[in-house]
Amino acid sequence: MAEVDIWYEGDLTTRARHRETGVELLTDAPKDNQGKGRNFSPTDLVAVALGSCVLTLMGIQANRLKIDITGTKLSVSKEMAAMPARRIAKIKMLIICPRSFSPEIVERLKQAAENCPVHNSLHPDVIQEFVYQWGAV
Repeated sequence: MAEVDIWYEGDLTTRARHRETGVELLTDAPKDNQGKGRNFSPTDLVAVALGSCVLTLMGIQANRLKIDITGTKLSVSKEMAAMPARRIAKIKMLIICPRSFSPEIVERLKQAAENCPVHNSLHPDVIQEFVYQWGAV
């Protein structure tokens, strides 16, 4: 179980510390919601968590398949909705793998990506769009 302590630093900024490692990160409210946008916003971290989870699960599957996906890059974007309440409406991920694989391997990597725990934890109303490019640099 991960344990994190979070402090409100004032000026719409928080500081979070991972208890086990001591690693810290800051968040700020985004510019479009009264903040300064100096750091990741809390909703940015949701998108980052999803993207990191996708790549991690692809990496686990790649290890099982004894293939190398080193250098695979994921770009993530997030769209907010204002009504009926401010929330994440859509997260789009572009996954660019520098190598090409057989259709069977590609399908197994996609299945791993699209069944990561963060993906499965998000509300069904959050649209999650996956776009893949194989053999691209």
